[in-house]
Amino acid sequence: MTSQVKTPWIETPLIESASLSRLSGFRVFLKLELLQPSGSFKSRGIGNLIRSSLTNPANKDKKVHFFSSSGGNAGLAAVVAATDLNCGCTVVVPHSTKPFMIARLREIGAYDVVQHGASWFEADSYLRETFIAKQPPAQEGRVHVYLPPFDHPDVWEGAASMIPEIERQMTAITGEREEGFPADVIVCSVGGGGLFSGVVLGLERFAKEKGGKDVHVAAGPWGALRVAEQAYLNASSPPAGVKVSSIVGSDADAAKGILRLADETRLQVELACGISVEMAVAGRLKEVLPDLTPESRVVVVVCGGSNISAEIIADYRKRLEAGWDS
Repeated sequence: MTSQVKTPWIETPLIESASLSRLSGFRVFLKLELLQPSGSFKSRGIGNLIRSSLTNPANKDKKVHFFSSSGGNAGLAAVVAATDLNCGCTVVVPHSTKPFMIARLREIGAYDVVQHGASWFEADSYLRETFIAKQPPAQEGRVHVYLPPFDHPDVWEGAASMIPEIERQMTAITGEREEGFPADVIVCSVGGGGLFSGVVLGLERFAKEKGGKDVHVAAGPWGALRVAEQAYLNASSPPAGVKVSSIVGSDADAAKGILRLADETRLQVELACGISVEMAVAGRLKEVLPDLTPESRVVVVVCGGSNISAEIIADYRKRLEAGWDS
């Protein structure tokens, strides 16, 4: 990764949860990505893409303006990182985007929030046709940069930065130095595949440099209609040193994970994160990996998310108590 521009994300804590470990039957560690500046893991990938664009020789001495078509976590990460690095960021969202999210994007420093189309696809197409395909005149010294939410090598590289953090932090927690990676399993959610691809990339790099046992990545598909091609390749043919399993759950399962995390740790996350917690703790992971023991170390990436509040959590609790199970 580049070094000439400051890093617009932070090293997040890794904590061991005694209560979740008791529930699951193995040692559960939480990588707290919800503490990133934007509230989610997206700060790493989108932040690294912005950082790389600013150090690209082709953009030297130009005023770089960034464009995101996400009204969710990726858009928030784009605005936070761009603002932190003294750049402008415009977000194009569909008309279905909730008013509170548009207000939030403006509040944290978006240069502009444009509403267009009935879907993300229409908003994204408009963004690319209007702002990216039609670049400013060269004499103006400006350049428009598109920020894909998950399908870009710089996004994966940013997400991969959590792997050396986990290695160092877990070694400090356990007080043990091992030949291989200190965790046995990493559980993460998969939307478009940016986080998953970054985790696999980081583990692949570790295996090449230091060797040791294979590390299992348990990925829970969530939300996106289609994952990045690299994510599909990582899942269907993992690199040396990595094994991959897919665990699918329901919206109700994800809500249970949200409540479990809120009740046990006082942390608030959205559905796309809650699914990882529930799949790890409620028995599904052991179904896929029956060899897990009380000493096995499982890291759950608490990826965070902006679409959550105390009121939403209370509503999930009522719906689950009423029999919500799908």
